[in-house]
Amino acid sequence: MVQRDHPSRNIIGGLNERVTRSRSISLAQFAHSAFVASFEPHDVGHALSDANWVNAMHEELENFERNQVWVLVEPPPHCNPIGTKWVFKNKQGEDGVVVRNKARLVAQGFCQKEGIDYEETFAPVARLEAIRILLAFAASKGFKLFQMDVKSAFLNEFIEEEVYVRQPPGFEHPKFPNRVFKLQKALYGLKQAPRAWYERLRKFLVDQDGSVDKTLFLLKHGKDLLIVQIYVDDIIFGGSSHALCSKFSEQMSREFEMSMMGNFSSSLGSRSGRLHRSKYTRDLLRKFEMADASPQMTPMSTSTALDADEDGKEVDQKASPRESHRTAVKRILRYIKFTPKFGLWYSADSSLSLLGFSDSDHAGCRIDHKSTSSTCQFLGTSLVSWSSRKQSSVATSTCEAEYVAAASCFSQILWMLATLRDYGLTYERIPILCDSSSAIIVTKNPVLHSRTRHIDVRYHFLRDNYEKGMIDIVKVASENQVADILTKPLELETFARLRGELGVVGEGVDKARIKGEIEGLKCTESGLLSWL
Repeated sequence: MVQRDHPSRNIIGGLNERVTRSRSISLAQFAHSAFVASFEPHDVGHALSDANWVNAMHEELENFERNQVWVLVEPPPHCNPIGTKWVFKNKQGEDGVVVRNKARLVAQGFCQKEGIDYEETFAPVARLEAIRILLAFAASKGFKLFQMDVKSAFLNEFIEEEVYVRQPPGFEHPKFPNRVFKLQKALYGLKQAPRAWYERLRKFLVDQDGSVDKTLFLLKHGKDLLIVQIYVDDIIFGGSSHALCSKFSEQMSREFEMSMMGNFSSSLGSRSGRLHRSKYTRDLLRKFEMADASPQMTPMSTSTALDADEDGKEVDQKASPRESHRTAVKRILRYIKFTPKFGLWYSADSSLSLLGFSDSDHAGCRIDHKSTSSTCQFLGTSLVSWSSRKQSSVATSTCEAEYVAAASCFSQILWMLATLRDYGLTYERIPILCDSSSAIIVTKNPVLHSRTRHIDVRYHFLRDNYEKGMIDIVKVASENQVADILTKPLELETFARLRGELGVVGEGVDKARIKGEIEGLKCTESGLLSWL
């Protein structure tokens, strides 16, 4: 029975599924859930009606007082205070059970005026590829990884500009309701807040005798190495010495209010592991009411071509997609239901050799006849980067489409080289595997002729770097081109084989067998040499 006050979206799993011991939450989780609210308020009035959310808001304001974020003052002449807003979010565990009610007060930064309320706003953020490089490096070197979170990170740095904000809705001062708060420190929502926090953290890390390159912090102590990857207020760190990691954790805890998220290596594995997004998959399916949908074994149908479908039934007037397009999107959701715990396998026995795959279809889009480029980049057997995107111009031949895709692959490799250099890794003659003989000939031929003169000059840096010895473009058989999985729909057998070649595996799979398959599928140096 579904009670009236508990909507079906709050139920873990499907309504029609049997409740088993393995699906039941623990007694501790059940007891804890009695002290948190299961709903997310839609406004302040709704939140003030529940004691759990009132406590969460009080906790946020007490944090402001403790960090000396603001001072209540009379509004100065010509003051235009910025509004504030409460944001409510339930924090859930991996099993979907609510573990904490989080209330955050944010400034309505869209009202700020440049040059008056703020100056600089840019703050670097780690790319997901950079985090995967760290994970692959840690697995290969046998590093243990840990994860920590800086509580109220943006409240740790003073701001230079004079910024005034209105009092929090629902918590106005009873004696001075018309006063405003003058900010002393950065507040979530301010345009300069991310930059202020980044500068604060960067200065602290540099003071620890390490080096910071944008979002990567390195500390060498004798033969030991500590690596710290920063993603706003989330920090992943690890190293060759447990003592070095413990020291860093203690230093961070003395300087900031930290929340240790545990041993990241428990999900990565002690020396290798599988990365998956099972919780995100469950939440996504529930959001679109697809939790009970029939699963599919492939994400796209090979028998249905996506085109304009002018005669189809509309499902949204703004973007004008048709029923056929919605069916295609729902198939993707059905596929991720079939593969909720599939993830990338990072092996401890993998080398750190750099390898790229590039592929393209030709005029695959039936609307504008543009081609789709797909690329994959590996560190040894670990897939760390991939892309699938439509080319910006129409390719007049398969050769041109493949050549443009190879150039796109090398662009990503260039960025990876800069990142890997921070790890002390250098490379020469990086192989890019392509299944187009004509594109390989164009890359290796320094002479422009009538058949290639029309190709945009920006793509010819591929040829230039081949001549400099930075890359080597190598022929690969079409059936072994792993990037082909990102260019077009494939039959189940081919799709499953290429998915395995990428190192995407499910839960409970024999890791030794998978490692052997990946190595046998031409992702290792020895496999590459056998091709050459």
